[in-house]
Amino acid sequence: MAHSEIERHEDAAPVEMLASLFEARGWPYEFVGDDEISGNVQGSWASYQLRGIWRPEDHVLQLLCLPDIRVPDDKRGAMFEVLALVNEQLWLGHFDVWSNGGVLLYRHGLMLGDDGLLSLDQAQVAVEAAVEECDRFYPAFQFILWSDKSPAEALASALVDAAGEA
Repeated sequence: MAHSEIERHEDAAPVEMLASLFEARGWPYEFVGDDEISGNVQGSWASYQLRGIWRPEDHVLQLLCLPDIRVPDDKRGAMFEVLALVNEQLWLGHFDVWSNGGVLLYRHGLMLGDDGLLSLDQAQVAVEAAVEECDRFYPAFQFILWSDKSPAEALASALVDAAGEA
């Protein structure tokens, strides 16, 4: 099935549905393998790499959103502390730092039914949540890395909402 042929009411294989969503939004993407897709999305603060990895034996689609942040060894303690504070705020997914390379990422696993199909609505909600959470907490991570703020200060500064409109 061509990616553009998948309609809103149809379910599809998870990687195919993500490809259709990326294509519809005009986001560049590529298939990394039969069960993996990688695309790029422009967020409010940065460009994020989105990866979808399908595990058919478990019926799980893992969605990763990588804001291209590497955590140096001397900042890991503060970063792990702010990640714990950030993760308390999340309903879906969580932030983590990969031990190999110190890469910061958002990760969410979607358990699909026995048919292993993903709806467009499910794909949109998962992708939008990943990008929104990365945008929401990106400043906190930067405050840790570049401003030497404490984890509590970094999170408080990042969550300050502007009053009114400019």
